Order: sequence, then structure tokens, then C-alpha cells
Amino acid sequence: MNLASEKLDSILSEKRVKLHHFKPSNRKIWTVVGSAKEYWLDPDLDFCSCPGYYFNKSGGKNACYHLKSLKESSAQNKIETIVFSDHEYEDFIAGLLFDL
Repeated sequence: MNLASEKLDSILSEKRVKLHHFKPSNRKIWTVVGSAKEYWLDPDLDFCSCPGYYFNKSGGKNACYHLKSLKESSAQNKIETIVFSDHEYEDFIAGLLFDL
């Protein structure tokens, strides 16, 4: 098993893919806890905020393992869903951006 496969298995087994669901607006933000940080994912744009995404995409390679983990965890129903109030949305986004 290669390193990327091990990382993917670890993310899935530990349910480190998170869906942050804001109510009542129904806004959704996806994140994944990587080895060093928590990264923002946008499955509609096939985007991840990790450095590997940038370097892979700019080099013409495939997406990072965080995006692969989102697809796999969705297929296997291994997602942690966290429900927030819409009042918490702005602070959540500020914290997420601060970590970038």
C-alpha cells in the first residue's frame, strides 16, 4: 500500500471528512482533517485548499487525496455531519479562512 492509500484509509476510518451544515439556510461547507491542518473542500468545483491540490493541478496531475477521500467517504457513508446555526456561519468562515 502506498502513502496516499494509507492517508486515504486513515481519513476514512477516522471519519475526518466533515460536512458543516448550517440551519435554517441549508448552507453546507465540506472540510477534511489532513495530517497537518483542516482543509476546505468544494466538491462542485473539485477544489481543495491544501498545498498539494495547487501543486498537483498546476503540474497537470490528478486531484489531491483529500478530494478522493471526500468521494470515498460519501460512497461509504463515513462522513461526520455537524449542524450549526446560521448565526455561527460568519465566525466559522472567518476561522476557516484564518487557518488557510
